[in-house]
Amino acid sequence: MGNTELELGFQKILDGNKEWVDFVSNDTTGRFEQLAKGQSPEVLWIGCADSRVPANELTGKKPGEVFVHRNIANMVIHSDMSMLAVLDYSVNVLKVKQIIIAGHYGCGGVAASLSRNQYGIIDNWLCHIKDVYRLHSAEIDAIENTEDKANKLVELNVKEQVFNLCTTSIIQNAWKERNDLAVHGMVINIGTGELIDLDTTFTSNDELGEVFSYK
Repeated sequence: MGNTELELGFQKILDGNKEWVDFVSNDTTGRFEQLAKGQSPEVLWIGCADSRVPANELTGKKPGEVFVHRNIANMVIHSDMSMLAVLDYSVNVLKVKQIIIAGHYGCGGVAASLSRNQYGIIDNWLCHIKDVYRLHSAEIDAIENTEDKANKLVELNVKEQVFNLCTTSIIQNAWKERNDLAVHGMVINIGTGELIDLDTTFTSNDELGEVFSYK
């Protein structure tokens, strides 16, 4: 590649994979042989793309137990075909039972949405977070500390994304067919590793409101 630093960085990736291959080859449980045949996760994780919030480690799950979709600030946007494709496959094919939308304190995307700065094409994505701020501006503006203000928006954003997910036809049609699907909103404290339940769980469309609940 002509750049020693880049070459060393890539070599570390290859070395890391060799260590993983050794781990897999020495495993005597047979779980990796089983995983090679297919997957049957019970959890769909919709989280932030931030490198500090890996789904499996945070939930104590093994490979094959968590289906994952990640984007900037764990957004559920109704026109996002990538998210919808993951949601449809996980709900209707894999039959996941627990869906977790996980934000995290110190989220750069959320902090950026509270500023007037331009960052590039991501500004169009951040507008969806700004919409959440608009809905809760009085509560957020009442907070003086900048970090606390951003963290409150992190929590409110998760709750709004839970609502957005529950209003999709994918989730509501699944609820018509089965009663073993729950959607949860949670926030990660990166410093402690704690996954905090925001007490925003839906198991049906009963509490979505008349306009949002499909018959």
